[in-house]
Amino acid sequence: MIAGPSSAVPADNALIVLTLPDGSTREVPAGTLARDVVGSIGTRLLQASVAVAVDGEVQDLMTPLRASGAFVVITDKDPRALAVLRHSGAHILATAVRRLRPDAKIGFGPAIDDGFYYDFEVDKPFTPEDLAAFEAEMKKVAAEKYPFVRAEVSVEEAKQLFVDDPLKLERLADFEGTDEIISTYTDGPFIDLCRGPHVPDTSHLKHFKLLHTAGAYWRGDVKRQMLQRIYATAFFKKDELEQHLHNLEEAKKRDHRVLGKSLGLFQIFPQAPGAAFWTPKGTMLYNTLEAFVRERQQESFQEIKTPLLYNKKLWEQSGHWGKYKENMFLVLDNETGEHDMSLKPMNCPSHHVLYGAEKHSYRELPVRYVTFDVLHRNELSGALSGLTRVRQFSQDDCHVYLREDQIESEVKFLMDFILSYYDTFGLKANLKFATRPEQRIGSDELWDRAEAALKAALESTGRPYEMKEGDGAFYGPKIDFDVTDSIGRAWQLGTIQLDYNAPDRFDLAYTGEDNAPHRPVVIHRAVSGSFERFIAILIEHFAGAFPVWLAPEQVRVIPIAIDFNAHGQALVDRMKALGIRATLDARNETLNYRVREGEVEKVPYMCVIGRRESEENTVALRTRGAGKKQEILSADAFIARLQDEVRTRALVPAPAQTQVASETTESNA
Repeated sequence: MIAGPSSAVPADNALIVLTLPDGSTREVPAGTLARDVVGSIGTRLLQASVAVAVDGEVQDLMTPLRASGAFVVITDKDPRALAVLRHSGAHILATAVRRLRPDAKIGFGPAIDDGFYYDFEVDKPFTPEDLAAFEAEMKKVAAEKYPFVRAEVSVEEAKQLFVDDPLKLERLADFEGTDEIISTYTDGPFIDLCRGPHVPDTSHLKHFKLLHTAGAYWRGDVKRQMLQRIYATAFFKKDELEQHLHNLEEAKKRDHRVLGKSLGLFQIFPQAPGAAFWTPKGTMLYNTLEAFVRERQQESFQEIKTPLLYNKKLWEQSGHWGKYKENMFLVLDNETGEHDMSLKPMNCPSHHVLYGAEKHSYRELPVRYVTFDVLHRNELSGALSGLTRVRQFSQDDCHVYLREDQIESEVKFLMDFILSYYDTFGLKANLKFATRPEQRIGSDELWDRAEAALKAALESTGRPYEMKEGDGAFYGPKIDFDVTDSIGRAWQLGTIQLDYNAPDRFDLAYTGEDNAPHRPVVIHRAVSGSFERFIAILIEHFAGAFPVWLAPEQVRVIPIAIDFNAHGQALVDRMKALGIRATLDARNETLNYRVREGEVEKVPYMCVIGRRESEENTVALRTRGAGKKQEILSADAFIARLQDEVRTRALVPAPAQTQVASETTESNA
């Protein structure tokens, strides 16, 4: 919506210099349209262009150029073009909706990571039939090839244009008395308040799909009216759209909220919104994951436990009370009558208190405190979603206290630790370096030191990374780990955050070689993030079919008749004694029924026991994912295979080696 302060706009007769990728330059008057510069480079390039970037900032072809800088033409092969297309798709959606529902009041319509949306205020929620009609109308708007026409207007002029759109008028009121440039975009009959960028015309939107609707509070305020949000997606290529839609369908099948209930892992009840009730199976999964993290940290880390409830003095000291108070669960102090106590939403301040309570020598650094304490954050009720957005959770949290000269080696150590952890689950990570946000604590000098130190440590690893300008924590820069799951979705998980502010705020120290006190620096490290969210990701990543070592139930023994129950129970007891999670299914049901149920419940192995198996101490083994194939092998060999898979944390069960029967072994009875 805002192009920038008008005071920053150079006079139209001023010249700006644009540097092209080949090093050549173009000198043009300020205010020249980007389209004209691209056209001067080549007609075919202009036809292929979607937008341009000046010093990395994307703008469309109809936006005047106002500053010198590196000039890059963006075509549909540039990853940045997709956001431009999708933003334009939101306007085309609004155009279609206003054609069919002129009464709809318009809100905002941005591009998002995997598509776009637009918010409307209407008397009745949209129906699936409405979406089908809107999508058909969007195709007509695209075929009409309306250009996206940009205009720059004053606030008063914009008010006249949107006199019938109260949501837009409210937004315009934010700019009363400012020098902001207000821009509008028109495509055919529709005009919107927008800063761009947009594709040249509506015909660029060829491959798109309206997905679903949802309620959304106006401006994210639960006290305001509920709008109807239409979600959609768009791509430049048909096959990319089809792949995306396939992935969405696959994601529905893998929804951890559905699988978590059907596999008997967890439930969430209204008596405790935003907190999970873990079943015995779910608790086994949770504890197995936690034990794995503990095992990996037992040599180089020190596990601690700290209180859950603190007074506000701690949060004022850390800086959270002023910047995070609304996200805390405040507790009434019966003595003061004030809500000046809080359940902890993060672990770091409590770790600082414990570190500061003792004297430390330079020889013992780094000190790595880890904890699995329960945390609470006061998330909005409308934002709660299964295990991915909760109010109660635990983190595999670590805070490292170290000397400044140890930063590089420590970052490498922690990075290798985190990446190898993800490898265990078949998750691949991309690294992102996030710099200082607008809202932050600490001086610019401290931030300069912190950013330089963390960036140098990151670059010393030789690993590629992307920049996330302005996305750091409020106390320091960070390295984020975005992992990609089995159906291509990215999740932000681990983090390494460098903090120069906490040591000053908590007066932390260590004694140096010179026998004088020195300030340590602090690294905040998380690997899984919250266990709840990580388990949700794992459920969807594996579609509920967990690796053997992680599966709550690793083996199900199924006797084909009552005569073989005792042998089956003895086999289960033997495996349990070895730490294998085995169960016996001796119910009075058919063998095929019980086998099918085991498949639905995604048990890695099922051992069918008949007469031959009892007499020869063998098992007819069915392996998850092998269809109806099964193999006969000795109980000893099977147990050895299973123990090896657990020990090596193999990602998938070993496939059947020999097909010996196509259905069951009931003939062995």
